[in-house]
Amino acid sequence: MANSTVRATFDVYRYDPAHDAAPRYQRYELDLAPHTPVLTALLRIRAEIDPTLTLRYSCRSAICGSCAMQVNSKSRLACETQIGPELARDGRIVIEPMRNQKVLRDLVVEQEPFWRNYDKIRPHLILDPTKPMPEGRENPMTPEQVERFRETPRCIACAACYSACPAVEADPGFPGPMALAKLYRFVVDPRDQAHQDRLVRIQTDGLWLCLRCHLCTEACPKDVRPSERIRDLKEMAIAAQGGTEPGSRHAIGFKENIRERGLLSEMKLVRQTSGIGGLLGEAGQGLRMVRKKPEILKRPHRIEHLEEVEKIYESLDHREAPP
Repeated sequence: MANSTVRATFDVYRYDPAHDAAPRYQRYELDLAPHTPVLTALLRIRAEIDPTLTLRYSCRSAICGSCAMQVNSKSRLACETQIGPELARDGRIVIEPMRNQKVLRDLVVEQEPFWRNYDKIRPHLILDPTKPMPEGRENPMTPEQVERFRETPRCIACAACYSACPAVEADPGFPGPMALAKLYRFVVDPRDQAHQDRLVRIQTDGLWLCLRCHLCTEACPKDVRPSERIRDLKEMAIAAQGGTEPGSRHAIGFKENIRERGLLSEMKLVRQTSGIGGLLGEAGQGLRMVRKKPEILKRPHRIEHLEEVEKIYESLDHREAPP
């Protein structure tokens, strides 16, 4: 009969800003069953080995999102991540705090920026004052209207997507995947009267900073698929207002550009994105690019079977619009 326990090695991030000059990793070893959740292991470390270990947790049922942390460099819920697969793949388990948030102590991070970005999208119904909610009775929606929410009601605001997001790391102006997925949920709510204003605002408030890497969807423990909802928001924002700033103009220009010849004309795309004024403003950088890549100035040839590309575009033009 196979052993019921395995020897598990944990390298845990430790840092107390009040006393430590720099972070360090502390190693702990425990005999545990392979199905043991990482959170259970950490609580056992704290109870039996090191009571100074600091972490955040609550429900232990993958509902509250409090125990989100990095497990072997992936943003996950510690309460639902079993040690067996992690040990089988990596030989040890490295536990670190979530990224993109200041470490308060050990595995606990400051989440104020995360919640501030959430508050900025006005995460509540905005009603038409001339059309108040029906008093004393429900304001029903059809199953089709509820279906438009997609997976967004599953979100538990654990910030795993925020931790995994390189756009958050690169630009503090990016609201983060969770905030944008929540924005989508209110944009498609038939009871909300501010969907047009929401789409106009987000165009210049970080929507187009998304890198389309889909790491947020990979990290999400509830399969909310925030990257797909961000894509839908972009399409709806363009439909609502057109190309109003570089991000949306780049998306529109890219689509039109490829359709014309099947290959990307890079100089034309720059002009479509930034306009003549933008081209002149980036003249110095443009000259450096031309020196390194002179073919950028050439107009691309039409590819063979361009009609097949056109068929793809026609199917996209006639597909069902985002809800």
